[in-house]
Amino acid sequence: MTIESDALKPDWPAPDRVRAISTTRAGGVSGRPWNSLNLGVHVEDAPDHVQENRRRLAESLKLDSARIGWLNQVHGTAVVELTPNNVGQTAEADASYTRHPGIACAILTADCLPVILADREGTVVGAAHCGWRSLCGGVIENLVSEMAVAPETLQAWLGPAIGPDSFEVGPEVREAFLDHDPKAVHAFTAEGARPGHFMADIYALATLRLNHLGVSNVTGGALCTVQDSDRFFSYRRDVRTGRMATLVWLTS
Repeated sequence: MTIESDALKPDWPAPDRVRAISTTRAGGVSGRPWNSLNLGVHVEDAPDHVQENRRRLAESLKLDSARIGWLNQVHGTAVVELTPNNVGQTAEADASYTRHPGIACAILTADCLPVILADREGTVVGAAHCGWRSLCGGVIENLVSEMAVAPETLQAWLGPAIGPDSFEVGPEVREAFLDHDPKAVHAFTAEGARPGHFMADIYALATLRLNHLGVSNVTGGALCTVQDSDRFFSYRRDVRTGRMATLVWLTS
């Protein structure tokens, strides 16, 4: 089984020249607790294992490993444009976009929500790392703005993330989203949560942000990283664990 054959393929009507996948745990060389396709360099896995996993990923996707735009994600809202001049520099950002064929935007996650975007003409693609802080802070809004196309021409896919039955948050998280948009109240429920806490639907929160911008074509959002331990890493479930990657790129 190859990495690509086990990876998730977005169910979105992207143009033929747009490619995208979201990896699972399968196909790598890392030992426990990162077994096996850990792609994160910051989780105490052996560096040579991570580099081999990244090499295998690039080979499986027929990409140049030097043209995968890995980021130093900090739960912020910064966006970087990936070009042939900077793609290997590991920018500190939580979103990226590119108009250059063969350069892949890459997001690492283990419960946070990966969001990928492409315009209907296949001229630009982007990806955002949406933990609750970056999502609430406006990382999607910043990415859409930087991509500089009409939002109604964009389509989005929501990759695997912590599901609404597993994502318990404190009242401050709920209030932060409601302060931005009162409609976010529908993404929170006290049912199933500890007293004074709420269960949050990060898929619904991201969809609300996208729809507010004018991005109405949104698919994905049906998988839970916490509950599917066979396929997905989960920080909330395991703490010491690996990272999946969600990538989107343009072909020539």
